[in-house]
Amino acid sequence: MSKQVAEVGTLFFHGRDGEYTVVVRRDGERLLHGRLDLKETDAGPRPGRFRIKEGDDEIPRRPEQFVEMARRASRIRISEQTPRAGREEIEAMLAGYQLEAKQVRTCRYCSGKGRYSPLTSETAIKADDEYICPDCAKRELEREANYRGLRSGARDRLEELLVEVGDLERVANLLSGQLDPDLTKFDEISATTDEIDLVSTRDLDVHGELKSRLQRFDELLPVQSLAVRNGLLDGRDQLVVSATATGKTLVGELAGIDRALKGEGKLLFLVPLVALANQKHEDFEAEYGDVLDVTIRVGASRIRDDGNRFDPNADVIVGTYEGIDHALRTGKDLSDIGSVVIDEIHTLGEEERGHRLDGLISRLKHYCETADSDTQWVYLSATVGNATELAGQLDAQLIEFEERPVPIERHVTFADGSEKVDIENKLVRRAFDAKSSKGYRGQTIIFTNSRRRCHEISRRLDYESAPYHAGLDYGQRKRVERQFGEQELAAVVTTAALAAGVDFPASQVIFDSLAMGIEWLNVQEFEQMLGRAGRPDYHDQGTVYLLVDPDGTYHNSMEMSEDEVAFKLLKGEMEPVITRYDETAAIEETLANITVAGKGAKRLNDRMVGEVPTKHALGKLIEYEFIDGFDPTPLGRAITEHFLEPAEAFFILDAIRSGEGPDEIVAGVELRGEDR
Repeated sequence: MSKQVAEVGTLFFHGRDGEYTVVVRRDGERLLHGRLDLKETDAGPRPGRFRIKEGDDEIPRRPEQFVEMARRASRIRISEQTPRAGREEIEAMLAGYQLEAKQVRTCRYCSGKGRYSPLTSETAIKADDEYICPDCAKRELEREANYRGLRSGARDRLEELLVEVGDLERVANLLSGQLDPDLTKFDEISATTDEIDLVSTRDLDVHGELKSRLQRFDELLPVQSLAVRNGLLDGRDQLVVSATATGKTLVGELAGIDRALKGEGKLLFLVPLVALANQKHEDFEAEYGDVLDVTIRVGASRIRDDGNRFDPNADVIVGTYEGIDHALRTGKDLSDIGSVVIDEIHTLGEEERGHRLDGLISRLKHYCETADSDTQWVYLSATVGNATELAGQLDAQLIEFEERPVPIERHVTFADGSEKVDIENKLVRRAFDAKSSKGYRGQTIIFTNSRRRCHEISRRLDYESAPYHAGLDYGQRKRVERQFGEQELAAVVTTAALAAGVDFPASQVIFDSLAMGIEWLNVQEFEQMLGRAGRPDYHDQGTVYLLVDPDGTYHNSMEMSEDEVAFKLLKGEMEPVITRYDETAAIEETLANITVAGKGAKRLNDRMVGEVPTKHALGKLIEYEFIDGFDPTPLGRAITEHFLEPAEAFFILDAIRSGEGPDEIVAGVELRGEDR
């Protein structure tokens, strides 16, 4: 005991009705945890029984030992949570020995376990009708998180909120789908306006027909002005990287439409999805159809090319990547191409489609060189992590503009699958019931991971809404687009897979799922989708909600849970756009390049963005009898025209040789794709 007494630091009291917990701490370490009972004497309250806890045991000590320890204490503190009568009793006892104590607010949870945790206004966390320390509050939150199956990333954010808000119940309620915006808010991406010397539309050196259409604007937008001031109208190839809704599309139009009107070659405008191609085709037809012939070439043309829609001699061709690539692989004459605009160029980084876009660009450049066309190339994207490197690989000038026209608030709330639609319903109602300063109701895009889920969510929303996905026909999608544009719909529910093709003026984006099919979104895809919240001509700000299932996955191959993915995406760095080649991709692109360029295929391979193992691919093409010298065999030509992988081709050949019918073969190919 003498050693303990010699080392006394802070002596702390907590308790009631004459029975008090006593804690001695020094330099943050607990030296003693005991129990003290007071007794009434003629001189006032005095120490009665005194016990020191050692493990589960209580070791009796003489009351005089307590008095000696109290005299040697550097400070004495009494918890404010001790009832008033108890505080007065302790003070009276100490006064009998000419000792004084100060009352402090402390954590009751700690006191009950023999810990001394003084609280300040900065550290106190409200829990029910009292205050506790951050450590105890975090332990309580941890218990709730364990019950909900919450993973590390979400726990970190909840702990940050706990310290910021100072209210355990409010933060714990987030695990039950509460929508307090002060709590769900993760961060805000501020609106930024860079000082750019804007170009007057009156000063543009473009064809008169185009200039007259631009007169509805006094000036070009900043990214458009940057492109023009850096040689866009002089024919310079450019990679334009700028956020959604900053005016990138018009950059391509300025170059391509001007050239087409001047008779300097047609405009080829390429997009990744049929839905987006249909939309762009309609826009070009409405804007320039009276002075230019506009046509469309989409992937479906590979199956039925009756010539009724696609006119290769048109002044403007809007096409999907695959639709134009099929035209090249089958030897279509696209005549003189003056400009090529490739939207969503970051698709080069996608595992499934990146190599095909890479090959398309190389084959299209070969076509333009062979046709002796002086072609200008404009590449557009909102999300490129390695913009400078990619611009060098594409041999294009980088035009990078980081302005965001409206601020975006990003929110996270936790809900399992059964709770999500109820929350979405509340958010959609809240947005649609409000109007911006520009007079527009708030409208919502809900992204989910399947067509079935699109319909399920849409059916359960109180306000008018509609599903929107690739399974709808063209007329159905156009009707949804018109209704949304006329503010007849409070929400559209669409698949993440169609994200690039969605062009709705929404104020709010809700992520019902952070998966695309059975794969988690990457940062680039996530940024593309959330960037659709808020338009400068419609809204004062954009709002994004991530509805996170704490233990949610969508396939047993997923190693992370949805809450881990959520904070990885929110805090993540934009991925670089890198085109990678496995053996299958190398074989497909090399075969397509041989089909288009013959002996020149190696040069096409060499200038692609990704590194193609050409020698290995050629060896496999010979082994598989897909080529004869530098010509495709009939089998090789059929494979490249139908975009088949070697394994698919061999599966179909085996099925034909086994006498299977067309329906059985198609079903087999579909099942193989699902398994993969």
